[in-house]
Amino acid sequence: MAPKKAKKRMEKGSSNVFSNFDQIQIQEFKEAFTIMDQNRDGIINREDLRGTFAALGRVNVKNEELDAMLKEAAAPINFTIFLTMFGEKLKGADPEETILNAFKIFDPEGKGHIKADYFKQMLQTQADRFNDEECKQMFGAFPPDVLGNLDYKSLCYIITHGEEKD
Repeated sequence: MAPKKAKKRMEKGSSNVFSNFDQIQIQEFKEAFTIMDQNRDGIINREDLRGTFAALGRVNVKNEELDAMLKEAAAPINFTIFLTMFGEKLKGADPEETILNAFKIFDPEGKGHIKADYFKQMLQTQADRFNDEECKQMFGAFPPDVLGNLDYKSLCYIITHGEEKD
């Protein structure tokens, strides 16, 4: 196959990855890519990954670990490959399992519920912080039981399926 045709075919196939995400998501991925591409050459390499880990506080990352990450890509990691890799990772993700795993962080004993007061505190002090009105709405839709526990397994089911289990 002539190089020109091969390039055209790759461009044609690679454009599909952009249709998997909306413009806001693509912009967010682009920002993440730009942060990771520390030398600004348009390709994420071993040193870019090492710098990213260092920025996150992990400084003793072995070359083998970084190389294993890079080998997950079929080609050097430019933005299109980066987006393709995220698309593949997200495609197999089960939303209910993902949400359950997030709640399990707050339930190290695996009881299946967390204290509503503790969860409210986390919602108001971590990441995208909820205000009082947002917490009131959430607990109005998903009230805790009489002991003040939030059954996060049922909550996850409702979030992902839209109705309670029978």
